[in-house]
Amino acid sequence: MTSASFPTAEPSPPPRKRLAFFERYLTVWVFLCMVVGVLLGKLAPGLTASLSRMEFGQGSQVNVPIAVLIWLMIYPMMLKVDFGSIGGIARRPKGLLVTLFVNWLIKPFSMALFAWLFIQTLFAHWIDAETARNYTAGLIILAAAPCTAMVFVWSYLTDGDPAYTLVQVAVNDLIMLVAFAPIVMFLCGVAQVVVPSKVLITSVVVFIVIPLAAGWITRTALLKSHGPEWFEQSFLPRFQPVTIFALLATLVLIFAFQAENLTTQWFAVLLLAVPILLQVYFNSGLTYLLMRRFRVPHNVASPGALIGASNFFELAVAVAITLFGPGSPAALATVVGVLVEVPVMLSVCRMCNDSRQWYNRAVPA
Repeated sequence: MTSASFPTAEPSPPPRKRLAFFERYLTVWVFLCMVVGVLLGKLAPGLTASLSRMEFGQGSQVNVPIAVLIWLMIYPMMLKVDFGSIGGIARRPKGLLVTLFVNWLIKPFSMALFAWLFIQTLFAHWIDAETARNYTAGLIILAAAPCTAMVFVWSYLTDGDPAYTLVQVAVNDLIMLVAFAPIVMFLCGVAQVVVPSKVLITSVVVFIVIPLAAGWITRTALLKSHGPEWFEQSFLPRFQPVTIFALLATLVLIFAFQAENLTTQWFAVLLLAVPILLQVYFNSGLTYLLMRRFRVPHNVASPGALIGASNFFELAVAVAITLFGPGSPAALATVVGVLVEVPVMLSVCRMCNDSRQWYNRAVPA
């Protein structure tokens, strides 16, 4: 028998990535939270109104329930950020530079352009001018902060480099401290929407500075006292159920506050989805192509594209509620971002995975 008689073994495909139960059905949870939230807003309007009026001091406009839940979400995220790893990326900075270029010099401005083009111009027949300006402000707030938590899920689904993804998130968080408020104020000013600087700065301090500082202090102290193994394997896992509860409860409250708008202005929801979808695909595609042009490895390019496309919707919703109120058009615009975020980002993950061979033909291993 010749050697040709034996079948040639073909390399087995890489194992398919599997998400944990909660992340796997995240779209379902978002939909269920919307249903529960809308029912709460409709069946218990008094309770919903009372929750929406709770503030940290009269006139602060910082909603207490939303703020507490946002802290419970963001604090565990910040515990994972290792700012000491930033220096290790200096040897291969191209991927990080592309991500920062798109996130801070393209993304907020492209969203402002899409919002003006569609909401204030093409859809002007269906939306009055004042409401359109407030929708535009909400969309700008949505796009002005890059995603933090869900990026790690998207990176996992595309076989991203976890260390590089962590650095991309860490650097974006640091830039967010100083860039978020000025960008929002500038672009909202262009859109003729007055944003109180004091309220916006308060939002940045409450929703970014405090949890970021708390996470860094806790991480530094516990790593020193208990070591990295205990911190990673014993301490961090304790926050998983807390984060999940806080996310779901936040979504329920968001949809409860917007129950009237979601049920009576469903057409506006569809109109708002148009610039959000365009922004996601435009920025992810631009980032991905720039990464390929500069020969960045695929496991850095795909998370970078996803960071460039997704939004820190928890922060955006909280800031919109703080600035304009829980039932405002601006808050509704950020809520629509929540509705489309998960399914759209999963489609971007699929595109990155399906185009891997095409991408790698231009990038040497």
